[in-house]
Amino acid sequence: QVQLVESGGGLVQAGGSLRLSCAASGSFISINAMGWYRQVPGKQRELVATMPNGGSTNYADSVKGRFTISRDNAKSTSYLQMNSLKPEDTAIYYCNAEVVSLRRNVYNSWGQGTQVTVSS
Repeated sequence: QVQLVESGGGLVQAGGSLRLSCAASGSFISINAMGWYRQVPGKQRELVATMPNGGSTNYADSVKGRFTISRDNAKSTSYLQMNSLKPEDTAIYYCNAEVVSLRRNVYNSWGQGTQVTVSS
């Protein structure tokens, strides 16, 4: 099984920046897509950005031009650089990975989430 650990969340003023990291560890063959989602209380979890392994990135319209997803395959780590943050970006941010297990099963794994709070 893979474990995803997020870090980098916190409190920032509007217009500021944060960089989230998601490190995958455990036993697996490879990771296909990695992505970031966010959720606020009472609402559904929504996609923020995804990045396939070697494919093109995909962003929610609300973050295009402000957020950048990247990954370091050698470290099995994904990053989300968030600039020009707005109060409406406040949420718990979750890392997601599509993992190829040692038995070559493909499954989705989630991190525990990291809180991002943007003050106005």
